[in-house]
Amino acid sequence: MSEELTVAQAALVLNALPDIGPITTNRLLAELGGDPRAILAATPAELERVRGVGPKISGNVARWRELFDLEKEEARMAKAGVTFVPNGAPDYPRLLREIPDPPIGLYRKGNYTFDRPSVAIVGSRRTTLYGQSVARRLGADLGRLGFCVVSGLARGIDTAAHEGALEGGGVTAAVLGTGIDIIYPPENLALYRRIEEAGAVCAEFPFGRRADKQSFAMRNRIVAGICEAIVVVESDVSGGSMITARFAGEQGRLIYAVPGRIDQPSSAGCHQLIRDGATLLTGVDDILSELNYLDGLRPQPIPEKAGGLDLRGESRAQWTDIERRVMDCFAGGAMPGLDELAGQTGLGVGELSATLMMLELKRALVKRVDGRFEMRK
Repeated sequence: MSEELTVAQAALVLNALPDIGPITTNRLLAELGGDPRAILAATPAELERVRGVGPKISGNVARWRELFDLEKEEARMAKAGVTFVPNGAPDYPRLLREIPDPPIGLYRKGNYTFDRPSVAIVGSRRTTLYGQSVARRLGADLGRLGFCVVSGLARGIDTAAHEGALEGGGVTAAVLGTGIDIIYPPENLALYRRIEEAGAVCAEFPFGRRADKQSFAMRNRIVAGICEAIVVVESDVSGGSMITARFAGEQGRLIYAVPGRIDQPSSAGCHQLIRDGATLLTGVDDILSELNYLDGLRPQPIPEKAGGLDLRGESRAQWTDIERRVMDCFAGGAMPGLDELAGQTGLGVGELSATLMMLELKRALVKRVDGRFEMRK
């Protein structure tokens, strides 16, 4: 075992290594006793006995010192006032441990330790004044009642929710789809600093990671995973908030949607969520009464929609080129493993894992109990 490293340092290393990703990392942890130092100390043969691990991943682990400058990362963290909270630490979000493939750790800026119940407020970047007003009021009400308001620091609904929580004297947490040193959008710099002082800014990704479609999807699973419930204030049917709602449904969280005008595209996603089983939200009392009634129980996931469209309204014709390349590997009922998929597609395991996650959300693939994927029938 890499005794010279702490558990947090080993987790930091594994979180940053290319081509591994949270799915494979959690498999390795499960097989090697849960200590990230054991993964770094394992031989390639020991690593490759774990499903989904091939020579590329075992090679990256073996030469981690060439691929990741731990001292440089720690120096950047110290300068920025950032800590890395590994899964298993007391201040790692409790509910986040329960989701499939939780992050091995989170970069955190701010002193909030996720010791109170959390509710996410999410929605569109392109909002109406009505949507902003509702998000701000909900954030303020939840903050005053002692909840942590969680969102993604994006323009629109996210910004209004964070600002409402702060105006109500409450705690708020922002989960980024970038490295914690990248403030996106840049106009939210002042808000970023206010959240850091009154709550926490968190990210799964190492310093310098830029935003992309996959990183935002990975961020959304954390937003849902941290919280007791999520509220979608405004979203069209293809908005990123619908991905957050899907994660919340799969994780057994409470899902609320705020209704809007029937002729307003920014409310179409909320109306679809309500039709699919989400609770129509009229005020913060709706959340309080259901949390009290359930007393810790969780609802069933949102039922799947029949037909060729998923919650986001995307059809097979709208897959990306990479998604089509991956789906070709499942032709004829094949169920290839990660290494086989990597060999057939030429994709790195990290990019491949994120693509598989997106295809699962788009209802193209389904994850089996053994961890493999197969084409949805």
